[in-house]
Amino acid sequence: MCGILGVVSRGPVNQLLYDGLLLLQHRGQDAAGIATAMGKSFYMHKANGLVRDVFRTRNMRSLPGHSGIGHVRYPTAGSAANSEEAQPFYVNAPFGITFAHNGNLTNSRQLGEELFSRDLRHINTDSDSEVLLNVLAHELQEAAVGVSLDPDAIFRAVAAVHRRARGAYACVAEIAGYGLLAFRDPYGIRPLCYGVNETDDGVEHLVSSESVVLEGLGFRLVRDVAPGEAVFIDLDGNFHSRQCAPGASLNPCIFEYVYFARPDALIDGASVYDARLRMGEYLAEKIARELRLGDIDVVMPIPDTSRPSAMQLAMKLNLQYREGFLKNRYVGRTFIMPGQAVRKKSVRQKLNAMSVEFKGKNVLLVDDSIVRGTTSHEIVQMARDSGANKVYFASASPPVRFPNVYGIDMPTRRELIASGRSDDEIRLSIGADALVYQDIDAMMRSVTDVNPALTRFEASCFNGIYVTGDVTPEYLDRIENARNEAPKPQQGEDEPVRNQMNLQFSTAAD
Repeated sequence: MCGILGVVSRGPVNQLLYDGLLLLQHRGQDAAGIATAMGKSFYMHKANGLVRDVFRTRNMRSLPGHSGIGHVRYPTAGSAANSEEAQPFYVNAPFGITFAHNGNLTNSRQLGEELFSRDLRHINTDSDSEVLLNVLAHELQEAAVGVSLDPDAIFRAVAAVHRRARGAYACVAEIAGYGLLAFRDPYGIRPLCYGVNETDDGVEHLVSSESVVLEGLGFRLVRDVAPGEAVFIDLDGNFHSRQCAPGASLNPCIFEYVYFARPDALIDGASVYDARLRMGEYLAEKIARELRLGDIDVVMPIPDTSRPSAMQLAMKLNLQYREGFLKNRYVGRTFIMPGQAVRKKSVRQKLNAMSVEFKGKNVLLVDDSIVRGTTSHEIVQMARDSGANKVYFASASPPVRFPNVYGIDMPTRRELIASGRSDDEIRLSIGADALVYQDIDAMMRSVTDVNPALTRFEASCFNGIYVTGDVTPEYLDRIENARNEAPKPQQGEDEPVRNQMNLQFSTAAD
């Protein structure tokens, strides 16, 4: 899962992009990058690390221009330690394109072979984002009228990308001398929205993974980009859009509502916060059926994502709600940290249990999900160490039993605690006295209740149904084997690596 944004402004865009990436930091913590455009020249800076660490004042000064794109990275393909795979990516032919991508292609290997043997293009990293960029570049070359582009040609190229690429992708691209392009896969798996800011000098446009960026930067949300749709904003601020994938259908990733998106985001017309409240209500109904409510003294969330569900659950069951865990906000989200050892170590660095809230009590802990089980086991043990009498555990989402291949880092079945285990076996593994999972139908209904127009979801990690229709057991075996055989990062490989690029080929001082 990554975060992307693109801006066409009436003034310098570097600060807007930086501030926007800060608002998207929760979507990726491994790397960050910005590419701006001024005239026909690109300027880029990207590196491993958090936004605040990657960009210094000197870097910001070297990013001129009134349009540009940004990216925060959480890798699902390639290597987290390879700074060369930080985005945006760049190609200089046929027109010069910078590109950022959120999602994951399921046919990247096939496309890479086609690009080399048929399209005569070379891919230099293991990133599927570089593959997708080169597919776009080739199709722009095929669609161009002579040596120039117009919106019709750009949309024909995107339509060709949709015919070739499979999987999940929300993309932003800057085409040198032309403008900003954004498009979304035909299933609408990954989120993408756009908005405007009306100034005295004209209209500014912003495209982003989440609406919180628009609100935080003073833009007005217009709508979500539709599945299969492309939008193009030229450098004069003229807006163009077209549906480029016949038969497209909306199947948003349900995990956005469960965990990834910020609670104040609006995704495909549904408030993430309201959806999480509804998840708490449905979970409360199941807990009332399966547990003795008189045995529960207090309900506590695992901060922060599960807080709305836990609050609503406690209110519906008329149970006391308390905050028993104090969160260190300077430690990243453990689920999206690379490496099991790093995740396990960071749990106790991130959370501290307050003994006064646990001592002698039967505690119901509520989390948004249980993926690998590492965090859940550590949290249950922390509650016991703090004096809890009994520890019950509830998940606002169903068991994660299947790999996700659309941009979430859970591709191997052996890493998933629920794969091949019963609920009681999972309970024993995390050390809880009782365990209650949300039902799949109830989870989906939580989002549909908020926006009845949303009736289909990408929920493969819960139900094993892959909406793109091309994910086979052989494919899953192949990506699992590749992950298991991948070399582990050596000591020092996770240190920030700065890579300052000025695409006019004059190196800016770092």
